[in-house]
Amino acid sequence: MEDVVTKPWHRFTFRTVWRGLPAPPCRVYAELEQVGNYPSWWPQIREASARDHESGTVRLRSVLPLEHRVTLRAEWRDPAAGELGVVMAGDLRGWVRCVVIAEPGGGSRVDFEQYTEVATPFLRFVALPGRPLLRANHTLMMRAGHRGLTAWLRSLEED
Repeated sequence: MEDVVTKPWHRFTFRTVWRGLPAPPCRVYAELEQVGNYPSWWPQIREASARDHESGTVRLRSVLPLEHRVTLRAEWRDPAAGELGVVMAGDLRGWVRCVVIAEPGGGSRVDFEQYTEVATPFLRFVALPGRPLLRANHTLMMRAGHRGLTAWLRSLEED
């Protein structure tokens, strides 16, 4: 049984898989590297600016009326293996690791692993009672990102 008093309720671990992406892994990887383009295909990423090839800042908001500003910095890259990892700072802290893999029959899938700590005082306060809502909010954001990237990749094929 977990000790409710010492459980770090402001920390979250997520695993998400995006299947059926209509492009080879190298193309999907290239899109995921381009943080500045995220608002073009990911509706919840309202604004993004690349500082350089290694870092950028995003402003995001999903279903809940909570806006987050997060700085992303590439921590590791291995294009040949399809691995990309970033460190997050700002309203959300932690890291995201994604691995882009070829799917049998064509296309790609992306496996995401994410560790996040909510950093703002308000979110830390509501993290325990609001935990199910915060997790659902993340799930909806990731689903929209999957749909958005799928549509974006299809539009690139048509050009």
